[in-house]
Amino acid sequence: MIDLTPQINQLSDLIHPLRDTPARTIVAIAGPPASGKTTLADELARRLNDQKCLTAVVPQDGFHLDNRVLEDRGDLGRKGAPHTFDGAGFVHTVRRLKERADVVVPVFDRSRDLAIAGARVIPAEAEVIIVEGNYLLFDEAPWFNLAPLWTLSVRLDVPLPELRARLIQRWLGHGLSSAAATRRATSNDVPNAQAVIERTLPADVTFGLDGLEVA
Repeated sequence: MIDLTPQINQLSDLIHPLRDTPARTIVAIAGPPASGKTTLADELARRLNDQKCLTAVVPQDGFHLDNRVLEDRGDLGRKGAPHTFDGAGFVHTVRRLKERADVVVPVFDRSRDLAIAGARVIPAEAEVIIVEGNYLLFDEAPWFNLAPLWTLSVRLDVPLPELRARLIQRWLGHGLSSAAATRRATSNDVPNAQAVIERTLPADVTFGLDGLEVA
């Protein structure tokens, strides 16, 4: 497992000088599925909160469309693809997060595989918001409207073969057989990961598989 300490040190040092503005500091942590976005976001938020900088993490996953909507559209098997999110609603919410005000956001309940509207309030006192998700630097409408909103953007660059192995392992961890886990990963997750890799926009900071910054 990669030691995240160097990444956390570097990002926290970059973030603190950015806080001295009327708008909130919005940090994007982007990358394909299974690249380590959630872990990095949570650890960075923990560090900043320990440093008395009130920080909240907002995952993109709260904007999944409901399974019934996806089923009606014939897209349930593609859940997680760009068009299976409320992308426009997500862009609107990020714009609202720039303001130093209470902002209500949805939360994704993984155990029930659904998003819950109005489930969380990001308080006005939060100085830094870390947004994590697959499509934060995705060069496709409406996602490309996010790029100007980030105070700092971070991209995790993990090779596709490594992502494939991680995605299969993820489904094995959910109790699927080896064949079923491989099928779930390769039929949907891997194509989504490939799309993220192929259509990524530039980031302020990019970390490679070894955890080091990519020049």
